[in-house]
Amino acid sequence: MFAVFKKTKPPEVTEPAVIEPTPAHHNLHAAVDSIGKQASTMGREAAEVRGLMEDTTKVSARQAKALSDLAGQVQQITKAQDAISGVSHQSLSAVERARKAVEDVGTEVGGIVSTLRQVSQAAGTITQIALQTRLVAFNASVEAKRAGEAGRGFGVVADAVKDLAAKVESSSKEIMSTVGELDARIDALSREIRVEQGQDKQGGFHRALADVQSGVASITSAAEQSRAICGGLNSQMNEIEAEMHQTGRSLEAAMSRSESFLKVSEHLIELVAECGIETEDTPYIRAAIEAATQVGKLLEDSVRTSTITLADLFDENYRPIARTSPQQHTARFNELSDRLFPQVQERVLGFSPKVVFCIAADRNGYISTHNKKYCHPQRGDVTWDTVNSRYRRIFNDRTGLASARNKRPFLLQTYRRDMGGGQFVVMKEAAAPITVNGKHWGGLRLAFHF
Repeated sequence: MFAVFKKTKPPEVTEPAVIEPTPAHHNLHAAVDSIGKQASTMGREAAEVRGLMEDTTKVSARQAKALSDLAGQVQQITKAQDAISGVSHQSLSAVERARKAVEDVGTEVGGIVSTLRQVSQAAGTITQIALQTRLVAFNASVEAKRAGEAGRGFGVVADAVKDLAAKVESSSKEIMSTVGELDARIDALSREIRVEQGQDKQGGFHRALADVQSGVASITSAAEQSRAICGGLNSQMNEIEAEMHQTGRSLEAAMSRSESFLKVSEHLIELVAECGIETEDTPYIRAAIEAATQVGKLLEDSVRTSTITLADLFDENYRPIARTSPQQHTARFNELSDRLFPQVQERVLGFSPKVVFCIAADRNGYISTHNKKYCHPQRGDVTWDTVNSRYRRIFNDRTGLASARNKRPFLLQTYRRDMGGGQFVVMKEAAAPITVNGKHWGGLRLAFHF
C-alpha cells in the first residue's frame, strides 16, 4: 500500500509517547534519502540513454529504408542496361544485314554498269552506221541530180534517207550522252558501296556503317561495364543493408535493456516514496493523487446528474480531424472535458514552477483537454503545432500509455519529452488512476522537472 499518504488514527495512550530518534533512525533516513536521489539520477541518465537510442534507431531505420530504395533503383538501372545491351546487339545485327544487302546491291550495280556500257557501245555503233548512211544518201542525192528528170524520184528517196540518218545519228549521240551521265552516277554509287580490302579503300557507305558499328559496340561495352559496376555496388549495398539490420537489432536489444534499467530506477524511486520518508517527489505524487480524485468526482457527478452518459464518457470511437498534423481527434466527451478539466488542471499547473503540465488522459492515452497554454488551434506549422497544439491528440507512447492505464495508487516515471523541432526535455511524471463509479477511466498525468 501507499503508506506515505495513508492517514491512520494515532493509538490511544494514557500519556503522550515520546520516541527519541536514534542514530540508527537518522542513518536509515539518510540512506533511504540517498537511495532516492541516486535512483532519481540513474533514472534521468537512463531516460537520456534510452532517448538517444530511440533517435539512433529511427535514423538507422531511415538509412536502411533509403539504402533499400537505392538498391531497388540500382536493380532498375541494371535492367535498363540489360535492355540497352540487347538493343545494341540487335542494332549490330541490323547493321550487318544492311552491309550484306548493300554488298548484294553493289554486285547488281556492277552488272548494271556493264549493261549500260554495252548500250553505250551499241549507240556508238548506231551513230557510225547513221553517219555512213547519211554519206551514202548524200552521194545518192548528188547522182540523182545529175540524172536529171529521170533521177528525181530517186533523189527524193535519197534526201529522205539522209534526213532519217541525221536523226538517227542525233538520237544515238543523245543516248550515248545520257548513258555516259548515268554510267558516271552509277559508277560513283558503285564506289560508295564497293567492298574492298582495307579501311581506306572502303566506300563511303561502308565507312559510315563501320562508324555505326563502332558506336554501337562502344554503347554495348559501356553498358556491360556499367552493369558490372552496378552488380558490385548492389552486392556491397546488400552487405551494408544486412549490417544495418544487424545494427538495428542490436539497438533494439540495447533499448530493451535500457528499458529494464529505467524500470529499475523508477521502481527504486517508488519504493523510496512508499517507505514513509518524504522525498522531493512526494509533493508531486500527492498532488497527482488528489487531482485524479477530483477529476473522478467531477465525472461521477456529471454521470449522476445525466449531464453525460457512461457510454459517451467512455467513448473510444476517436474521429480524425481533417487537415491536422500532428493528427487530432474528437470524442463524445470533448465538451464536458473542456468545461470540467481546466479547473483542476490549471490549479495544479500553478502548484510549482517545476510543473510542466497536468492533464487527464483516458485509458488509451487520448488527451481531450490539455492545459490552456498548450490548447492553441493549429497554424499549419508542424513544429509549432507539435509544441502548442497538444489537445485532442492520442499520446500512446511508452510513458503516456503506462500513465493512462496504471491502476496502482500512483506511478512515477522518468522520460524524455519531445518538445518539437528536435528539442527534448528529460522530466519526471507522477500519475494516478481516474475512476468513475469504480470503473477505470484513465489517469491524471503530472509532469515536472528534476
